[in-house]
Amino acid sequence: MLRAGIVGLPNVGKSTLFNAVVANAKAQAANFPFCTIEPNVGVVAVPDQRLQVLAQISESAEIVPARIEFVDIAGLVKGASKGEGLGNQFLANIREVDAIVHVVRCFENDDIIHVSGSVDPVRDIEVINLELALSDLAQIERRIERTRKQAKTSKEAQVELVILEKLQVALNEGKQARQVALTDEEEVIVKPLGLLTRKPVIYAANVSEDDLATGNAWVEQVRAVAVQDQAQVVVVSAQVESELIELPEADRAEFLESLGVEEGGLQSLIQATYELLGLRTYFTTGPKETRAWTIKAGMLAPQAAGVIHTDFERGFIRAETVAYEDLVTAGSMNAAKEKGLVRSEGKEYLVQEGDVMLFRFNV
Repeated sequence: MLRAGIVGLPNVGKSTLFNAVVANAKAQAANFPFCTIEPNVGVVAVPDQRLQVLAQISESAEIVPARIEFVDIAGLVKGASKGEGLGNQFLANIREVDAIVHVVRCFENDDIIHVSGSVDPVRDIEVINLELALSDLAQIERRIERTRKQAKTSKEAQVELVILEKLQVALNEGKQARQVALTDEEEVIVKPLGLLTRKPVIYAANVSEDDLATGNAWVEQVRAVAVQDQAQVVVVSAQVESELIELPEADRAEFLESLGVEEGGLQSLIQATYELLGLRTYFTTGPKETRAWTIKAGMLAPQAAGVIHTDFERGFIRAETVAYEDLVTAGSMNAAKEKGLVRSEGKEYLVQEGDVMLFRFNV
């Protein structure tokens, strides 16, 4: 399962947001640093209205959405790359995730102590990014030392050394590793390093209830940083989200409307995380269930079938495929077939976002 790590300075709202992301999460949210010691983990559904529509068409007994695993990682502090605040342990937790959700405090509240004494999202981002970069730099330098010895006799090591030195220069210049352009082949070489600053990032600008609809000057500062950092920004209010999960489902829309928004930042955050990782969704649907399946962009039909079961990929024959919009317009699978909208696709078919598929395969 894909994993996204929630990181940030202490007392920026990470655990409160995590508790909202996973309504039944037991992460403690308290007003002091290092409240979270062991990373809390929760699995959440990816919101997708298409599932309900397909389930109605197929009269499905069950709906199974795609899911993402969120990991609530303890607050980092200045010096984390050198072990401050249990930094090494927390940095190791970040290496294990696919993407980073960087929570940035964009609200004023005298009752919640800021670890640096004031609200300054640009400074806070720089503190976290610097610690991640320093950790990456130390790792790359250790790797360079070993690779230089191997490069005397190995062409593969010589190639790797060039890539490592390119990354080293960028990090020393204050850049993040993800800002360095690498070929697909180079990416494969550096992937085992699990570089923290190579991971895709979403900045979650955590605002007060009053600023959820409009944002504020601090949010604009975060957006400016994100442009330079090749990152996305989602405006959330951890406090609003924590209040939402306490309300009956029927009252949530009215509460959000009173704040001037159609949906909470939580749904936007989940969807943005899903999109950030370059993922696509295809569907299977029938009387038993309607299910969303997660694949990487660029997967061919047999690979997509393999997400369901490896036997499907090995014995793949063809995929009966219809676009979601075409199926909805037709009103049923039989009607879509009568109109010639259901296609028989072979092994070279590139699966598209929203395809509804039925795989034929040999056991």
